[in-house]
Amino acid sequence: MLTSPRLDVRPFERRAGEVLLRADVLGHRLVDIANARLVRAFDVRLSPTPDGWAVTGLDVRRRRWIGRRGGGAGAGFADWKAFEALIGHQSTVLVRAPFGRLRRLRAAQLADLLEDASRREQAEILAHVHADPELEADVFEELDEHRPELLAVRTDAQIADVLAHMRTDDAADALGELPQRRRTAVLALLPQLQRAAVRDLLAYNETTAGGLMGLEYLALPDGLSAGQALAAVRAARAAPTESAATVHLIVGADRLAGTVALIRVLQADPGTPLHELADTDPVRVTPDTDLAAVAVLMADHNLATLPVVDDADRLLGVITVDDVLDHTVPAAWRDRDLPARRIVPAAGGDAEAGEPAP
Repeated sequence: MLTSPRLDVRPFERRAGEVLLRADVLGHRLVDIANARLVRAFDVRLSPTPDGWAVTGLDVRRRRWIGRRGGGAGAGFADWKAFEALIGHQSTVLVRAPFGRLRRLRAAQLADLLEDASRREQAEILAHVHADPELEADVFEELDEHRPELLAVRTDAQIADVLAHMRTDDAADALGELPQRRRTAVLALLPQLQRAAVRDLLAYNETTAGGLMGLEYLALPDGLSAGQALAAVRAARAAPTESAATVHLIVGADRLAGTVALIRVLQADPGTPLHELADTDPVRVTPDTDLAAVAVLMADHNLATLPVVDDADRLLGVITVDDVLDHTVPAAWRDRDLPARRIVPAAGGDAEAGEPAP
């Protein structure tokens, strides 16, 4: 029914932010946000609302027609708000990206999506996270086999920008995966301090303690009290959470004098000397220690972190348990279907309402 005597007969043009049901949804893959996986849309449910017809549900389960007839009006349909469409329309992607539901997912979940996505889908998922450089760097840290090819299509400056936001050890790993002819150019574009650290890490074999270690960790002078140590920890906002569970005590020219769990520092009287809380002969390894020995030591001694020292006991870096797991978890295990981390919308959130149909 026309609501006006005028009719616009110009050819349809997609407006920024629009998702087209036929072109972008039906038969296409979407992201199931609650379960962090790619699914295909086989049917769409439209419902009347006070503002007109709205998309309220998607059926992502392939079923025969006879099965649909017996399922009831709402059978098989999930809330439209639980999905993110991969629409392949660049200008619209850029408009939608800041508000995309994809950014509710963790970096590891986004990396898993990228591993399962097509080239076009990969480009769109990355477009959603590109606006947040820290999230983008975290995603590239979590990627496995597809990281080299996803970096290779970028310019040297774009690769350097991603690597500059990554942890130094992960940046070194990613740089080492690039073709030799590009490594030098990308390395030259990194910030000076990171460039020197990455160059040092690249000198080690990736399956040794030197290749596994990270250069971001908590190291404090041996003479501090527990209270002073906590103040220093509070000020160290850039310290990675993976290695921040342990405080490393240093004397002289970076010589390792001991380690102490941060929880012990928290529980101690503020005036307690830090060295009284520490293990003054901690388990430690040299850079040439192989991966198997590192894994066994960390398992035998229940270690979340393991310091790496030179022959003079100078602290060179710290290995965290996640770095060891990355190298020891069998490839077949990564392909298993794992329990989903479901995302439950907050009360009154957008998961309760439909969106106007395009």
